[in-house]
Amino acid sequence: MPDPSAKTLAGAEAPPALSLSRVFDAPRSLVFRLWSSPEHLARWWGPKDFSVPSVTMDFRENGAWRSCIRSPDGDEYWSSGVYREIDAPGRLIFTFRWEEDGALDTLVTVTFEEAREGSATRVTFHQTPFRNVEERDSHADGWGECLMRLEQYLDKQDGRTQ
Repeated sequence: MPDPSAKTLAGAEAPPALSLSRVFDAPRSLVFRLWSSPEHLARWWGPKDFSVPSVTMDFRENGAWRSCIRSPDGDEYWSSGVYREIDAPGRLIFTFRWEEDGALDTLVTVTFEEAREGSATRVTFHQTPFRNVEERDSHADGWGECLMRLEQYLDKQDGRTQ
């Protein structure tokens, strides 16, 4: 059954998109910073129980990034992309692609908005397109776990007011 939320104004089906939102109890400058350095990304990127043995970033517009996540069983999954827009600390847009034959290039937009008078940050994550709802939902699970790990990592950070 088609996803009813995937309709355009003309009624034609649009490719499935993923949107997640979460509020973090930390200032947006700190939350943004944890997305902008390989040292931080290596601590929370990937689903629950995965490790990050490799992450490289040229964190500038048109700069490339590449990472490897490793499952508890030792399977490695490589992904890469290019930063399209960096508007610190408000927005980050980058491409995302699994490095496997037939993988689809997607576009990820992450917005960082002040919440609770600046003492918290609402992160809204949007990724599109996906070939089907199942592919989108698989990414929703993985990114949801990433955001959970980000929250746990934020809890360990000193200097939250920076």
